[in-house]
Amino acid sequence: MSVPFPSKKDNLVIEVLQPLIERGKYAIHREPGDTITVQADIFRHSHEKFDAAVEFKHSNQKKWERVPMKFVDNDLWEGSFQVQKLGYYQYKIVAWTIDPPDVPTESEIFEARVDPLFARQGTWYEMWPKSQGKNPNKSATWADCISRLDYISSLGFDTVYLVPIHPIGETNRKGANNALKAKPGEPGCPYAVGNKFGGHFAIDPEIGKMEDFEAFAAACKQRNLRLAIDIALNCSPDHPYVKQHPEWYFHEKDGSIKFAENPPKKYEDIYPFDYYNENYQALWQEIKKIILFWADKGFEIFRIDNPHTKPFPFWEWLIRSVKEERPELVLLAEAFTRPKMMKRLGKIGFDMSYTYFAWREQKWELEEYFKELTAKPVTEYMRGILFPTTPDIFPECFNGASPAIFKLRYFLAATLSSLTGLYNGYELCENEKNPAKEELYNSEKYQYKVHNWDSRVNIKEFVRNVNFARKQQAALQEYDNLKFHFAENSNIIAYSKRDAANGNTVLCIANLDVSRVQNSFIYLNLAELGLSDGQGYTVRDLISGSSFLWRGSKNYVEIDPSKEPCHLFLVENGGVG
Repeated sequence: MSVPFPSKKDNLVIEVLQPLIERGKYAIHREPGDTITVQADIFRHSHEKFDAAVEFKHSNQKKWERVPMKFVDNDLWEGSFQVQKLGYYQYKIVAWTIDPPDVPTESEIFEARVDPLFARQGTWYEMWPKSQGKNPNKSATWADCISRLDYISSLGFDTVYLVPIHPIGETNRKGANNALKAKPGEPGCPYAVGNKFGGHFAIDPEIGKMEDFEAFAAACKQRNLRLAIDIALNCSPDHPYVKQHPEWYFHEKDGSIKFAENPPKKYEDIYPFDYYNENYQALWQEIKKIILFWADKGFEIFRIDNPHTKPFPFWEWLIRSVKEERPELVLLAEAFTRPKMMKRLGKIGFDMSYTYFAWREQKWELEEYFKELTAKPVTEYMRGILFPTTPDIFPECFNGASPAIFKLRYFLAATLSSLTGLYNGYELCENEKNPAKEELYNSEKYQYKVHNWDSRVNIKEFVRNVNFARKQQAALQEYDNLKFHFAENSNIIAYSKRDAANGNTVLCIANLDVSRVQNSFIYLNLAELGLSDGQGYTVRDLISGSSFLWRGSKNYVEIDPSKEPCHLFLVENGGVG
């Protein structure tokens, strides 16, 4: 049998192309104004000269744009282009022999997705609407929530994140502290969506009507507060879908619908969807309608509850479908699960992800974890948002603790990442842990709650100062510019962030032991701070206002957590390279 001759083409080889996610299977993530630098090994047999370029275009464009590539070293070539528009870009490498000219060689076409800037930077305040009032036996209203917005804005938050706001099921309704049976008058858990008043398109009548919510959304917009909502793709047994589309659910052998599980947790008050039921396409389209409906009501960010319990193909379809229609929308993966699963959710399209930050307390594990999260290849597809606590997570370090630990953990969350959030009541140092689980006691997940917003025990001013620094310092608005520095004392952690465009540089130093004064010599990598050896410079604390004149890489710090557990230094007089 004869072997067919190959078609005539250039003898150039293009390989080891970067950046790619799984050889180009998924789009890399960027924000407007970012530069994408494409690298590849390019070579051919013999000694003929050749040239190469990167071609790119937005998905709405027909014509490719071209930028030249430059030889770097050892067959490595590099070219860059800038992205500005939201949505999908395509890019490829084209190489050709100069003399004698031949048929150009092209790489495969790869994708980049440009997401809104707030996919990379944001300061969230998690609000439980029913807990914004003053009556412990009754739900707050949207008017009560509006009255809280100036306070939230004054603390420096730019995003109000709401838990599910839909009608709550009555069948198997959970009671206070997750009791299996609610007492009369208890509100149930908002993650059990749906009752006779409606489902995912409806507003819980206990809080108000749709027009009341719309007034709340308008009030947020007036204050430049972005809106995020928790999308729980769960249904109470009382949800209208149960009667309208029983085929959308899993069934027991006797025909009854199965309740949800997320081992080791069980949820007797909700039904999960079967994403591959006989009518699955209608279900997928309905979920897309839910997101677009609430986008039209003013939400720009969708925090997706437990995405790791749903099929990957569903998310790939949904996110692509939503992003092609509404590229300005952002989706957060709430997935406290295995590391590779969390990374996969980023690869298939989620804009940002929860992290293990809440459980990282020691210096070595913080450094190890965040060196991974803020470096390539992870930054090509995953942006981590840091919450010190959540309604489901209340680490032991907060149990009965003083304000110092609340300050420390928020400081770390707000400076290690450009995305951070605070659960309402955290600023009041609420510190009573449920003895049976990793949650606050008397959690508002299952009952009406009144927070004492005027409590004398609070860290409001500290939160305000940190959040103001996040708004003012460009270095804190970048995600992948985190650099750690060496401190002799294992209780002292030091790290910096620098904005390459304008040289803005911050240096963060914290005492991880909030029970006592700790001191240490710090050995700074001066180049990472834009400084040179022997140079004098000032570090000004953006929290306390104090300033220190330092010189060289070795400097001394002493941190008393009873005053402040950390320094947020602005590097001046030489911080600009």
